[in-house]
Amino acid sequence: MGTRVTFWCWASAVFLAGSCLCSSADVIHLKNGRKIWADHVHENGNRLEYDVGDDSYAIPKSSVESIEAGGVTPTFASSSGQTESKELPALSLEDTLAGHADLASRVVHDGKVDPDVLAALEKEGKADLSATAYFLAGKHEFEHGNLPTAKRYFETALNFQPSNSTILNYYAMALLRSGNPAAALSYAQQSVRANPNSADAYTVLGFAEFSSDRTKDAIRDWKHSLEIRPDLVVEQFLAKAQREANTESDFSQKESSHFTLHYEGKQTSEEFRRELIATLESHYNDLVRDLGVAPRGTISVTLYTEQAFFDVTHAPSWSGAVNDGKLRIPVSGLTSMTSDLARVLKHELAHSFVNQASGGRCPTWLNEGIAQIVEPKSLGSNGRRLTQLFKSENAIPYNALEGSFMRFSSVEAVLAYDESLAAVEYINDTYGMSDIQRILQRLGEGSSTEAALRSTIHSDYRQLESDVGKYLSSRY
Repeated sequence: MGTRVTFWCWASAVFLAGSCLCSSADVIHLKNGRKIWADHVHENGNRLEYDVGDDSYAIPKSSVESIEAGGVTPTFASSSGQTESKELPALSLEDTLAGHADLASRVVHDGKVDPDVLAALEKEGKADLSATAYFLAGKHEFEHGNLPTAKRYFETALNFQPSNSTILNYYAMALLRSGNPAAALSYAQQSVRANPNSADAYTVLGFAEFSSDRTKDAIRDWKHSLEIRPDLVVEQFLAKAQREANTESDFSQKESSHFTLHYEGKQTSEEFRRELIATLESHYNDLVRDLGVAPRGTISVTLYTEQAFFDVTHAPSWSGAVNDGKLRIPVSGLTSMTSDLARVLKHELAHSFVNQASGGRCPTWLNEGIAQIVEPKSLGSNGRRLTQLFKSENAIPYNALEGSFMRFSSVEAVLAYDESLAAVEYINDTYGMSDIQRILQRLGEGSSTEAALRSTIHSDYRQLESDVGKYLSSRY
């Protein structure tokens, strides 16, 4: 019990650190040595409740060492949606846009973009000034995960400076995060042409190529980026791309309306591959109906042997498949479509739809819950055990399940997936799939998870946990 509490407090602290901004705050010192910076803290029974921005969280009081009032929250990189900040390149400002501290403070103050300032600057009729101002507004929104707004500001900036490599880089990254790699590729290519000596331009181009299933091109351009400027993140992605290229060097491919299937000829029969494509296309149509959205472009699907799957993905041993923008499926020993494989395919494919609907901003618990419910899967015999964990307040707080599950052990992962399914089962049974669609839409528009929940099912995390607990008790 004690080990579980300590682990989840640590996970919560890591998540919160990534979402805080510089401000005066209360510092919660945990017994495991971690810290949480909160805007407000108060006790509620055996739980400590605290607010960070618009969001509210809770942890067991038994895990808290002390609370320090009036601390200062350190600055951390923005971490929105499923892609953690450490997984993105650190784009730098070129000289044409650097040195505008005064302008930045005018455009963005009190944590918000001032549209009146943008309008006034535009009236001055100076293209460079307007481009910089709109870029700074877009960069602020991009770093806070508000992708639709960020894209609009970047587009306006490009109207004034269509060949500015810095603006092109950020706009391409915004398009990538929004699930539109084809459009991102075009703007990344423009950026390289505008500034062929920019490491950032080649970095972004590599991301766009890798997401567009052009792995060899991505390897070439990431190598070029590293020749100009070393970068640990780019090195990690280059290594992953090289593992993929080496493993798939002799692979063939088969295309359908919505998929490009990569496979080793000796690994699967032609009949099995036809079954796979037919099943994927059927799932695609189901998910369009259920989630009201469709991914842009074709989806890459790669079939691996068991060993090749783990060699390429470096996924934990408990994972059965991976969707990292491409569906990666181990099919060792299978010669025809099975019900289990069909469920795995639908689960992984659902992530592509969820990421498209949410602009890549869906918290993992909601993403995995939706993917499980459309398989379809139910809690079954795990429902009673999960009910007891909620009753004893030993379930994982949902705010601690916003980040990747890949860091979990197999035991921890089972609980994380069960809680995710329980939450989505509750929302679906109580409000319907249409409200799940609306939550994803709000996330895609830039809302935080709690704001999206409040505007649809009128719940914050604390209320959601209470409601899921009651729902489980009534069923199990």
